[in-house]
Amino acid sequence: MQTNAPKEVEQAVRNPITLDENLVRKAVDMFGSFAVNLLAAIIILAVTFWLAKTLSGVVRRALTRVHRHNPDPTLASFGASLTRYLIIFVGVIAVLQQLGVQTTSILAVLGAASLAVGLALQGTLSNVAAGVMLLIFRPYRVGDTIETATRKGVVTSLDLFVTELATGDNTKVIVPNGKVFGDVILNYTHYPRHRADLVWKVPYKTDIPAMLEAVNARIAADPRIRKDPPPVVEITAMSEAFVEGAVRVWTAREDEGSTKSDLLLAIRILSEDAQADLPPMHPPAPKPTASERRRKRQHISLRGLARDRISGRRDPRSPPKA
Repeated sequence: MQTNAPKEVEQAVRNPITLDENLVRKAVDMFGSFAVNLLAAIIILAVTFWLAKTLSGVVRRALTRVHRHNPDPTLASFGASLTRYLIIFVGVIAVLQQLGVQTTSILAVLGAASLAVGLALQGTLSNVAAGVMLLIFRPYRVGDTIETATRKGVVTSLDLFVTELATGDNTKVIVPNGKVFGDVILNYTHYPRHRADLVWKVPYKTDIPAMLEAVNARIAADPRIRKDPPPVVEITAMSEAFVEGAVRVWTAREDEGSTKSDLLLAIRILSEDAQADLPPMHPPAPKPTASERRRKRQHISLRGLARDRISGRRDPRSPPKA
């Protein structure tokens, strides 16, 4: 019994040492494995961001090259952003799997949460869906003058949620895409030629044939009015006190306002005296070139507006500060 006691004591002393050595080995192995996985995850993450930046740039340049004659910065920005976020999402999933996280359960939780959020944000998601449809079918572009939801202005921004307009008096109007896509859209910039319609009334004492002849002569001398289709000057109705007529002429989109103004003034003067001298006409508006239209669209594109807001630069349409 006395000879066995020292052996038992010696084993009791050695067992904790052996146990500590096993724990240290396991800890070192776990740390080494985690360090390798962490290094691999960092590399995957770095490659993901590099790929996202590179491929988004490729998509942006490809969309710009496809529409080189009529570039659309909004569509290019949307395609580049969609590509970037999809690559980042896939890269984050790969990083989590590399770190040993069970992504299946995370995706299931995200799916359930997405359903709950979708039910709570039905109106917002309808705007997103409408924004996607607007970006695909392109009923208007940045820089176009449109009228929708009882609002008229120049499109300064189009994203997945809202469309921003700048009205004629330089008022910013934000219209949800759901309202825009579900309403009638009038695009005043789509076609290069517009028809100017004027309705006039003159009393019976007016020399109608002489006035119509003078109006036709005025139209023929106006370089802004196109000869094809031919202008129309006609009497449309007669009341007890007035003769009602109409003038319909085709002109360039940029000259529509000045042409209507000049013709209305001429009809008013000629209704009193068919031989009266008329004021000079406005000159034709300069036609913007394709490069000028491209620069204008790029100037008021989404990225340009974001840079202006961040840097605090003033919008060139805004009046100078006092």
